[in-house]
Amino acid sequence: MAQALVSGLLGKGIIPKHVTVIDPNEDKRQYLASKGVNTTTPQQATEKALVEADVIVLAVKPQVMHKVVADFATVLKEQLVISVAAGLSTQAIAAMLGGYQNIVRAMPNTPAMIQMGATGMYATDAINDSQKQLATEVMAASGLVLWVENEAQMHAVTAVSGSAPAYVFYFIESMVDGAIELGLDRKQATALAMQTVLGAAQMSITSDETPAQLRRNVTSPNGTTQAAIESMQANNVGELIAQAMQACYKRSEQISSEMSSQT
Repeated sequence: MAQALVSGLLGKGIIPKHVTVIDPNEDKRQYLASKGVNTTTPQQATEKALVEADVIVLAVKPQVMHKVVADFATVLKEQLVISVAAGLSTQAIAAMLGGYQNIVRAMPNTPAMIQMGATGMYATDAINDSQKQLATEVMAASGLVLWVENEAQMHAVTAVSGSAPAYVFYFIESMVDGAIELGLDRKQATALAMQTVLGAAQMSITSDETPAQLRRNVTSPNGTTQAAIESMQANNVGELIAQAMQACYKRSEQISSEMSSQT
């Protein structure tokens, strides 16, 4: 995710030398250094770089967050801290940072890697409008940004976008398998399924009509599409999708509770 954000920021015109990446992985540092950004290891990270930073992005696994932030919690003054760690509440992060409150929580998804992501964001009461705009600009480098007013809504963000690329991949996977059973080879089935999902998504984004209306537009009475839709409705596909999202939501709540109890 850090690489996605860096690539997006550079693509938006940010001067590479204005970006510093702290990462223990040498291969990742070399890759990012080839883009012109500053890189360093956690052991060599200078206090000066953290003090002078306008934004600090915590793109690490939640399990190691406490260890990571322990190295710089004492140098925080007015910097904006953005966390993309799943399951860690702003309250938990603040506790790790010794009570520091200038925190924004972000839930991006994997298409951020190609600057086509969708990110839900939540800000603590300490964040002012200019900081909120700055956070938007940083995360918008990797795609769409939407804010929620209640941090509990971040679980819904996880269900509808954070985890949702996997739902779409699963749907494509099933379409490909179904097409092969109908006689197409895997290459043909994959190309048709992928382009169809891409085209349908783009069409729904650019159209003034709702997805429901777009579905009705392509569903001719007694036609092939109607047969397919009726089969999905008879098998409660819509309800199954809703149940899957509920399962995701509940697991997100559980992870958040588990992580908070460890801080």
